[in-house]
Amino acid sequence: MTSGLSRPDSPDTPGASRPEEGEVAPFDGPTLAVRDLRVHFPITSGFLLRRQTGTVKAVDGLSFDIAPGETLGLVGESGSGKTTTGRAILQLQRPTSGSVEFRGVELTSMSAAKLRPLRSEMQIIFQDPYGSLNPRMSAGRIIGEPLAVHGLAGDKNQRRERVAELLGRVGLNSAMMDRYPHEFSGGQRQRIGIARALAGEPSFIVCDEPVSALDVSIQAQILNLLSDLQDEFNISYLFIAHDLSVVRHISDRVAVMYLGKIMELATSAELYENPMHPYTRALMSAVPIPDPRLERQRERIVLEGDMPSPINPPSGCVFRTRCPIATEECAGVVPELTERSPGHRVACIKV
Repeated sequence: MTSGLSRPDSPDTPGASRPEEGEVAPFDGPTLAVRDLRVHFPITSGFLLRRQTGTVKAVDGLSFDIAPGETLGLVGESGSGKTTTGRAILQLQRPTSGSVEFRGVELTSMSAAKLRPLRSEMQIIFQDPYGSLNPRMSAGRIIGEPLAVHGLAGDKNQRRERVAELLGRVGLNSAMMDRYPHEFSGGQRQRIGIARALAGEPSFIVCDEPVSALDVSIQAQILNLLSDLQDEFNISYLFIAHDLSVVRHISDRVAVMYLGKIMELATSAELYENPMHPYTRALMSAVPIPDPRLERQRERIVLEGDMPSPINPPSGCVFRTRCPIATEECAGVVPELTERSPGHRVACIKV
């Protein structure tokens, strides 16, 4: 595939045109900068007079950066707010408050019309390869639609050539472009989803549990494909997953999320070798080890109870109701995500 993912020339380059309103200018900072991101959903009652009776705090104060070509893994139990975070970053779900800067451009204050030119630069790969493809559209039309919407290819013949390139790049035969989703396997459908995301020539992709619905053997192929595409085009990923073993092999850094907050953030190697937060340790202890002898010897940390409701989260540290080392002090202090060693940040007052 030709390098359609090249970035605009610098405005200072002779002959280069300055970016139009809504376009992303050349930027040497992080691809993504998230600051104090919050997504709260109101709970209302009443038929005529809608009265707010509560708030679901799905995402509650996240801050992190993603560098060009970097993968940040976002892990946690179901209901911790991972998918909502990804949707809020892409402005598919408007945040309640906070800042999301994409290559230096603030997204939260932009209208839908001004966001439209940026949509091709920010893409998403969905979890369900069965439900995320329109069954009435052929693979060629599914992949070609972003090309037409964003004006990234010329006439119908040029779009077809580009679709053939994209199919080949994700490991599918170009002759398959006239087939419909039901004629593909799960792994092939996810490859079509990846090709659709690539069609927008993105610099950032949210991967929302892209391999959780696939067989283990197919998972490895999809992860290798994502890594190859990242190396080739310098794409940044937010890789959302609940499987720590999957995240370990694709992520440069990992953020552990619980009830809308980040509990721990570190490089992948550091997090797996030296987990500090009690929640991270519990998640690590649940990851199977291939060696039966080591599996029998290690200590298993079992968390009691279920995750509290985001409607009424615990005071202080949100993890304290299930934490094995919590004390009364934890109920009155909201722990900050502080750096304990270079690049390793933990939100816990007891470690």
